Amino acid sequence: MRRPNILLTGTPGVGKTTLGKELASRAGMTYINVGDMAKEGELYEGFDEEYDCPILDEDRVIDELEDKMSEGGVIIDYHGCDFFPERWFHIVFVLRTENSFLYDRLESRGYKGKKLQDNIQCEIFQTLYEEAVLSYREEIVHQLPSNTPEDLEQNLDQILQWIEQWMKDNN
Repeated sequence: MRRPNILLTGTPGVGKTTLGKELASRAGMTYINVGDMAKEGELYEGFDEEYDCPILDEDRVIDELEDKMSEGGVIIDYHGCDFFPERWFHIVFVLRTENSFLYDRLESRGYKGKKLQDNIQCEIFQTLYEEAVLSYREEIVHQLPSNTPEDLEQNLDQILQWIEQWMKDNN
């Protein structure tokens, strides 16, 4: 039975991992956090001193994921999306969080200075939503609020309904 591939994207701290893990559990799908996968496989091409983080080797990430994605039933979680092949995803969800919530979440993760400010600005200017709309067909890109536990439950319900409908339509 075919299953869809889903991309969860958005600024760091918006709740992609929480949503993705729970969604995979409830839907019986495979969850992949690209940041964790890159760390485990050392899929980097350098280090960014300014942001104090490794630089992702996007080509190696694509190579690593290609077979899994062709099987279907995968939920990908990453804060960028413009390097993934368009053919991989049936739907893209961009999680959005109000700045007051996001600031606290990022600060609790140890973000500070330029890294903290740039991520807040990224959310203010809808940078990742725009990236998603430019990278994928606009009709498959959807924004979801991700501020409260109630938002999480509503998003889970909405996506699970979408998965159920997709499977009826495609099997």
